Amino acid sequence: EVQLVESGGGLVQAGGSLRLSCVASGFTFDDYVIGWFRQAPGKEREGVLCISSSDGSTYYADSVKGRFTISSDNAKNTVYLQMNSLKPEDTAVYYCAAGSDRCYSDYDRYDYWGQGTQVTVSS
Repeated sequence: EVQLVESGGGLVQAGGSLRLSCVASGFTFDDYVIGWFRQAPGKEREGVLCISSSDGSTYYADSVKGRFTISSDNAKNTVYLQMNSLKPEDTAVYYCAAGSDRCYSDYDRYDYWGQGTQVTVSS
């Protein structure tokens, strides 16, 4: 059974940091790219960052450049999203997703999704 499980979300003050984790199981981790997306209330799901073994990391949201980074621990089948200097506008449910092709900003190009983890940034 394919599973993607996110964790690490929570409530943080503006300027703070969080590290989200995405643990994958049920598929060959090295063969997939992992993307992080977020969805705020009333807004469309937005691609944030993606990582692949061949292309490294790719940013899709200009607003997070210089603040968010993505990394992967293949031995643990885990991808991390380090979020620094958080802003209230970063408040959203964050999802990780696995894709069998390459990194895309379009969420419909991904095959598997986690359940999401809430990130709330207070001002």
